[in-house]
Amino acid sequence: MQQSERAPEQALEWARAGTGAVLATVIETWGSAPRRVGSQLVISGEGDMEGSVSGGCVEGAVVLEAQEALAQGGTRVLEYGVSDGDAFAVGLACGGTIRILVEPVGAGGMPVAMLEELVTARAERVAVAYEVALDGSTRGLRRDGHDARFRMDRSGVSEDGASFIAIHNPPLRLVVVGAVHIAQTLVSMARAVGFDPIVIDPREAFGSTARFPDATLINDWPDDALNEIGVDARTALVLLTHDPKLDDPALHVGLHSQAFYIGALGSSRTHASRVTRLGEAGFDAHQIARIKGPVGLDIGAAGPAEIAVSIMAQIIQTLRGS
Repeated sequence: MQQSERAPEQALEWARAGTGAVLATVIETWGSAPRRVGSQLVISGEGDMEGSVSGGCVEGAVVLEAQEALAQGGTRVLEYGVSDGDAFAVGLACGGTIRILVEPVGAGGMPVAMLEELVTARAERVAVAYEVALDGSTRGLRRDGHDARFRMDRSGVSEDGASFIAIHNPPLRLVVVGAVHIAQTLVSMARAVGFDPIVIDPREAFGSTARFPDATLINDWPDDALNEIGVDARTALVLLTHDPKLDDPALHVGLHSQAFYIGALGSSRTHASRVTRLGEAGFDAHQIARIKGPVGLDIGAAGPAEIAVSIMAQIIQTLRGS
């Protein structure tokens, strides 16, 4: 999810509390802008803030504009140039330019009911696009269309330059079947790049909190666990057990799902046997071809940590479409 993690939720809390709320969203960037398109800052009527649009370079100016928008109503678009000196102060080599959409919640901006619908969709892991005209004349939520934007998790200004489309995807998840040594490094890497990691292994000695303190652990059979948590288009599924009794049932669930990535550990020979078993189970060649096997990019990885690097890199490559 590109937006600041809780900006819509915080805006709704402040709006309901009667303090007022304004959402500021990065809609375009040029050069080495501190934050990516879709990043959000929410400001209350009392001047409280959560999130960021520039890492500290222009937040003060945005807060002043937000207070005016809250008092006067209406949507406004701001443009700022970030100097090289300011950029260096927040860890960038050079500056850039950013455009920011400022919208009060309520009259003259995003209706509270629309914000409530957005927050509900996010809580229910439903992908939704928020479309808003840059002049504030129209706005709405869509659950269809923008397929490429949803897949690439890419908010942005429309081709005609008249509106902004904010993509609110469910949080990314990495589901690992098999609490093996590779999984320990993979889970840490996944969390570092923004995935919520889940580890499934019926063997409690493997899938323990002592070995995986930063992951959700499920000590159940993989197919039962996957059916319970659900596997959607924001899920990467990685199978590491080498054991067909565990991997194959998980693959059956994964191949019937919309998971954007499915990878399975094993040699080419192991994967060939896996393909044969899946074919005998009724899966066609197109379905089976979704599996990355052997898992990971071919970088000559040696050892569990390097294999985890190759897997995480392949997941990101698949997600970003490169």
